[in-house]
Amino acid sequence: MLLTTKYLGDIEINEEKIIHFQSGLPGFTEENQFIIIDLPENDLIKILQSVITPDLAFIITNPHYFHKHYEFTLDESTIETLEIKDENDVAVFSIMTLKDPFKDSTINLQAPIIINSRQRLGKQYVINESKYAMRFSISSSSVKGSD
Repeated sequence: MLLTTKYLGDIEINEEKIIHFQSGLPGFTEENQFIIIDLPENDLIKILQSVITPDLAFIITNPHYFHKHYEFTLDESTIETLEIKDENDVAVFSIMTLKDPFKDSTINLQAPIIINSRQRLGKQYVINESKYAMRFSISSSSVKGSD
């Protein structure tokens, strides 16, 4: 399938890799189909691209790259909605706000993107505790592998 993307122009995607967000994303409830696109030569960030709206895309990253002790517990409703049977099928991403210089960029730790990679189901999960920031500075942490 040919997909027009916000950052990479037209690309060919495998329709089987489309992730379904039953309720869309907060602020984008009608947007319920996304795909994760790898950036060439960049393992740190990816693109969460809407399949429906070409101009809607989010830069995402694995939050553990920047906050190695990041953890939370999903509620039963989310586990059921995403049909999670095995935690190994779960991928967690944070939406990133890129800034110039890059060290001033932030990630949203309060509302991670949870994906059941086996079922291709996703949801933005809002953590109701205040222990994680919505704009966590990547410069206040060390990138994974460097302590």
